[in-house]
Amino acid sequence: MGRMDCQLPIAVRVDSGTAVGPDRLVNSVAGHNLFGGDLIIVDFGTATTFDVVDSDGAYIGGSIAPGVNLSLEALHQAAAALPHVDISKPHSVIGTNTVACMQSGVFWGYVGLVREICDRIKAEHALPMKVISTGGLAPLFQQSVHLFDAFEDELTMHGLTVIHQFNKEI
Repeated sequence: MGRMDCQLPIAVRVDSGTAVGPDRLVNSVAGHNLFGGDLIIVDFGTATTFDVVDSDGAYIGGSIAPGVNLSLEALHQAAAALPHVDISKPHSVIGTNTVACMQSGVFWGYVGLVREICDRIKAEHALPMKVISTGGLAPLFQQSVHLFDAFEDELTMHGLTVIHQFNKEI
């Protein structure tokens, strides 16, 4: 997490020896600061990550899936006939051309992925949870379907500010 003496205002409860990405911890700090505990933070970055924040604010683990753009790029790279396309919400689920089919499959596939992983985390956690989205493609999914309780564009920056302030005070 950068400097060795940098302290977090939350506990990290994962398997011993496990390295957690600093971005995931920073987002968890920010999420807890803004929303309290019992959160799922979905970050649409290179990977699509799901971070679980416990009632007391502790980071307790999560899930990692390939990112949306990474999935589209893999389709293009691995299948010679498939073009490079940008993600967008398709007009219909049934595509009538290759680009529309790819956009539909990836968009609705990720809606299903997010919904299913969040539902399973909620069932395993056994407490009501808020789902917060962040990251580059979060607005596309936030505005398109009801998956999230809130969207925080500057979640990581907020977390860095909270951690900086916490370390100044100790």
